[in-house]
Amino acid sequence: MNLSIDIGNTRAKLAVFQDDNIIDFIAFDTSELIKIIKKIISKYTISASIIASVATISEKISEELKKLLNPIYVTNQTKVPFINRYGTPKTLGVDRIALAAAAVKNYPKKNVLVIDAGTCITFDFINHKKEYLGGAISLGIEMRYKALHTFTAKLPLLEPKEVDDFIGFNTNTSIHSGVVNGVCQEINGVINQYKKKYPDLTVVLTGGNTFFLAKQLKSGIFANPNFVLEGLHTVLTHNLTND
Repeated sequence: MNLSIDIGNTRAKLAVFQDDNIIDFIAFDTSELIKIIKKIISKYTISASIIASVATISEKISEELKKLLNPIYVTNQTKVPFINRYGTPKTLGVDRIALAAAAVKNYPKKNVLVIDAGTCITFDFINHKKEYLGGAISLGIEMRYKALHTFTAKLPLLEPKEVDDFIGFNTNTSIHSGVVNGVCQEINGVINQYKKKYPDLTVVLTGGNTFFLAKQLKSGIFANPNFVLEGLHTVLTHNLTND
């Protein structure tokens, strides 16, 4: 069994894989990382592991992880199952590397647009030749709510809410429409841009807001909240079999 770990600034997720199937999944606060891993390795026999982290891991935690797992860390030097055509490959985020790997594994010989709706909304495009070409980075839903509150004098800070009507009838519903409907229109617009150039486009939606947005977007989108973890497993397997 293999272990994939995705570490964010405050939250982390991990998945235990048997072959290509997730048999266990945990989302937790990053402060509990070692505790959760000890729990996992006491329950399963982990043969190999991989970590993608956008947060800085302390030397102490790194040493503990080495003793417990001796994991592969995803970097711009890690071997991947796709061709990186990004103009600045050293700056490509480890989460986006994982998403590209998941795309070529799950949708071989397809043009794939992966939309990761998390803290930021990222758009990543991988063509049918396994070439990662790039994409876009935009503000996430929570970030937009916070920006409206932070950079104005009177607008309240609201929690995300589904929009029943795109015409807001008061301040709160206008904010919800501006943020949520705005995000949906942005995503649909970007998808349409890609489809004009790649009519056979496959679209995958992932990230923390996957199901919140999936209900409000156009049909024909594959929703998979664990796409990063699946991509990490793909990178791990690629490295284990191509040494």
